Amino acid sequence: MPSKSKVPSYCHHKASGRAVVRINGRDHYLGQYGSDQSHSEYARLIAEWRVARQSATSESKATCFTADPSSTVSEVLLKYRDFAREYYAKDGKPGKEYVEMRLALKPLRELYGHTLAREFGPLKLQAVRQKMIDSDLSRGVVNNRMNRVKRFFKWAVSEELIPSFVYEGLRTVAGLKKGRTSARETDPVQPVADEHVEAVLPHVSPQVAAMI
Repeated sequence: MPSKSKVPSYCHHKASGRAVVRINGRDHYLGQYGSDQSHSEYARLIAEWRVARQSATSESKATCFTADPSSTVSEVLLKYRDFAREYYAKDGKPGKEYVEMRLALKPLRELYGHTLAREFGPLKLQAVRQKMIDSDLSRGVVNNRMNRVKRFFKWAVSEELIPSFVYEGLRTVAGLKKGRTSARETDPVQPVADEHVEAVLPHVSPQVAAMI
């Protein structure tokens, strides 16, 4: 992280009569000392200097996490599996959501298991999505599984296993839109035939029958 320091000063280079500012050990000559041009140039350079320092600080914070930066996607997945097996358990057994998470994360592991987790980005996520589409999954199923993949990376950030910028990048990948993707669409759900409804009514309570 950059050390704290005061703003570089606007100075007079007496030998040449020009204004000068020293930034990161380098002198920048600004024009005639005291001129409007020199002050404008000084303001521009200081603005750039501030932006550069802020960017360096943000990057330093983003890359500060407790896990080994050489951790692969597969290694993070193993840690998540231990968490999910307990978190999504039902009656002491893996619940439905745990099974769904495993299905969603399978193509991620197959394609990018050996990739450094910190280097996983939006284009790689789109490749995972394409693998799902190529598997003939419907658009709705693909979107649901993509959300679960993002949830996995969000968990990894919360556990400080990967930098936060990884998840922030993945959030930019939008869901598939109807009519704008090659993913298969499911047939619309049709209303139940009247004869089936009539057959059920005698076997339910009056309250349920009223709702039907």
